[in-house]
Amino acid sequence: MIKSLLLALQFLTVIPLRIKNVDDRSVGRSLIYFPLAGLFLGLLLAGMYKLLLILNFPPLAISVILVVALIILTGGLHLDGLSDTSDAFLSRKGREQMLEIMRDSHAGVMGILAIISVLLLKIVFIYSIAESFTPMALVLMCVLSRWAMVLPIYLFPYARTEGKAKFFIQGVNLKILLLSTGLALACVLIFWQLKGLYIFVIVAAFTYLAGRFINKKLSGVTGDTLGALCELNEPVVLLTVFILTRLTF
Repeated sequence: MIKSLLLALQFLTVIPLRIKNVDDRSVGRSLIYFPLAGLFLGLLLAGMYKLLLILNFPPLAISVILVVALIILTGGLHLDGLSDTSDAFLSRKGREQMLEIMRDSHAGVMGILAIISVLLLKIVFIYSIAESFTPMALVLMCVLSRWAMVLPIYLFPYARTEGKAKFFIQGVNLKILLLSTGLALACVLIFWQLKGLYIFVIVAAFTYLAGRFINKKLSGVTGDTLGALCELNEPVVLLTVFILTRLTF
């Protein structure tokens, strides 16, 4: 259990844990704890938010700092996936060419625009959410976006014959998906009770539909597309929180 949790933190953050003797089973079991890795990131951001408020930083500055902090904490890993995925899918090429584009380490115009767009959306949504709901929104954003990588790993095949994400897909099973989902739901209920279920359903639906689209184009998912789904789900969560707080409070 501890080893799998530490692996999840090693995969999803810049924490230099350097876990040794990693096998397929441990990699697969680490998926269970993706929501807890997200919880760790979310609590760090929520703590930073409270500290910046105490230091009387302007709201817009706080939003920018939090988004930059998340990039630093994750090493920009998922943004890289978003960039590569955007370059590939917006190229209007065939499957094999899209897979090759995603392997290219250079970011294209579409990838750069995608990164800028997603970062701006996160900044403006954090800025727009009422102060009393922002810590909760940051936690749910990180938890659910990390869980959103587990769902397509279980549902869809791997689009390549080799690659880092292949080890996750080989090790996943229904039990791992259910346990990961249970942890994500527990976090949702703890931080926003039944209202959080609306966000969970929206994230699940968005991830499923986006995953089906990706699977149709690539005959599976890749590490880049999983990172893109994580990044896209972050503004989805923030926007949903914003809408729900305006509708119900």
